[in-house]
Amino acid sequence: MATAVPAEQDAVARSLPGALPHGTRPPGALPRDPGAGFDLVVVGVGPGSAGARTAAALTAAALAGDPYRLVVSAGIGGGFAPDAPVGSLVVADAITAADLGAETADGFLPVTDLGFGTVTHRPPETLVRDLTAASGARRGTVLTVSTVTGTADRAALLRARHPGALAEAMEGFGVAEAAAAAGLPVVEIRAVSNPVGPRDRAAWRIADALAALTGGFGKFAPVLGSWKPYDL
Repeated sequence: MATAVPAEQDAVARSLPGALPHGTRPPGALPRDPGAGFDLVVVGVGPGSAGARTAAALTAAALAGDPYRLVVSAGIGGGFAPDAPVGSLVVADAITAADLGAETADGFLPVTDLGFGTVTHRPPETLVRDLTAASGARRGTVLTVSTVTGTADRAALLRARHPGALAEAMEGFGVAEAAAAAGLPVVEIRAVSNPVGPRDRAAWRIADALAALTGGFGKFAPVLGSWKPYDL
């Protein structure tokens, strides 16, 4: 199965031929071609909504006896300049929760340093490799944040903590948590609509990012459709 969305929210899609049986499609699923081989589910903004709605879709499919195979979190996000300019595509080789942890007198501690939880999910290497090769997309860490970065200082701090970060968004880690709980592989794809840093809505290029994402999926779809879980 896959999760894909042509907007700044995320979705869930099936990399299997045919539609879900009547009455068993995931909550919130959008209409699609019966032969498209995937389901598209908008899961909202933020890791909480994304995780909950992805989990609901995965559970519904499993209970219907037609479980998903792959989860794809897709949408738009901010890119870290100069490595991920506006209009570029990023495929995550790591999906990391950037602000899940605790602030201390010595600085931020990720939840893993507190002795529990996880902060990173890693998509299948072969899938990341094939998606980037097919599309020319950049590969790197995509950060999940609950509060969008709005200053140069915050952007620099995030990049110092996560040198491999190329993009930031708000849903990927929630989707990845739901996928992991269901025992499914996950990948995240982002089209860059704005630089990570000072908040300047005049600099946002959402239409350009959506166009890049739409064009990218023309190249991603064959890879997603042919990928098998044993290709991990």
